[in-house]
Amino acid sequence: MEYLTVRETAEKWSLSDRMVQQFCIDGRIPGAQKFGKSWAIPMEAEKPQDPRVSRRQKQQAAGPLDITCLMPLMNTPFQPGKCLAVVETMAAGPQRDISLAEYHYFSGHPEEAAKGAEPYLTSTDMGARLSACLIYAYANLPLGHIQRARFALNELKAALGSQRGSPEMEAASAFVAAAGAVLLHLPLPEGLPEIQGFFPLLPLGLRSFAMYIYAHYRYIQGDYAASVGTVEGVLAMGAGQYPIPAIYLHLVAVMDYMGLRQTEQARAHLLAAWELARPDDLIEGLGEHHGLLGGMLEAVIKPEWPEDFKRIINITYSFSAGWRKVHNPDTGHDVADNLTTTEFAVSMLAARDWSNPEIAEHLHISLATVKRHLSSAMMKLDVSQRHDLRKFMLQ
Repeated sequence: MEYLTVRETAEKWSLSDRMVQQFCIDGRIPGAQKFGKSWAIPMEAEKPQDPRVSRRQKQQAAGPLDITCLMPLMNTPFQPGKCLAVVETMAAGPQRDISLAEYHYFSGHPEEAAKGAEPYLTSTDMGARLSACLIYAYANLPLGHIQRARFALNELKAALGSQRGSPEMEAASAFVAAAGAVLLHLPLPEGLPEIQGFFPLLPLGLRSFAMYIYAHYRYIQGDYAASVGTVEGVLAMGAGQYPIPAIYLHLVAVMDYMGLRQTEQARAHLLAAWELARPDDLIEGLGEHHGLLGGMLEAVIKPEWPEDFKRIINITYSFSAGWRKVHNPDTGHDVADNLTTTEFAVSMLAARDWSNPEIAEHLHISLATVKRHLSSAMMKLDVSQRHDLRKFMLQ
């Protein structure tokens, strides 16, 4: 008889490691055997029926929302360079644990982030549970654990439909569900309220990130002017005191201004994001957004901070690989795959009708290099015309 580990079984059944272990402890997997501290599970074992209670029962079983545990680091103002110090001042408990998981994620350490979030996936503290699911979903994408990411994303959707109670509880559920969908360019979950309806109920830091989500959604729709107008307004109202939301707001502004072909404004916002991110090494967002930044990382960060650029690009490759495995099958859109980051940047600009000389000047590369990267990208994507790049690059 062949056996699987707990982790392999969790991947197969789209469950968390913790739930599979509990199935083993409860004797719900026939033939499962424990060797030392590890479980061996028969390969042909069937997934037990989901023991989780109905949505109404789950709502009754869940504790109240502790807003201090809802993405607490995102909701904390701090001076750049003081991020980890702020986390260390928090009292031991869910708020500190979730904050540390956030720090690990936003600083590009997804494995530590996933480990920190996992114990709270079934917490009765809804703030901690919702935060854990969001962190766990995103952290598992660059790790290649797609089924775990899907498990957490599905938990966010389920929470959206089950959390009927206080307006604050519904706002918290809507916030994480929107973040789980919009940032991955997935269809909005059924029943998601308009963001203008729930964001005023969030604390200031999360409200700023909610407006980033809204701006990103408008960007996806191609309404760059409305998106960047939202961003500029939120930043003008003091969102910069919350570095994590501010980084993401500046990044979507870069995306918008590149869409509007206003490169100087895009450059200014990228540098603003970098000034907030670099002191605490909060570089995950730059890696996540690389393909949408129109070559700005190559134009601005690479020449001055080449080692940081390399680390950002490593994040881009790992995150994008996981992202495509969720996005492409769920949307039916074949977003560009197997391109280098430079090929992607060149192709994105070409899809936006930039000429080869304009691309060369923007990326500080030769015209021949632009042609070489563009030719390679078009060959990989099996297209023969520049306008055919749109269906791959502008989804």
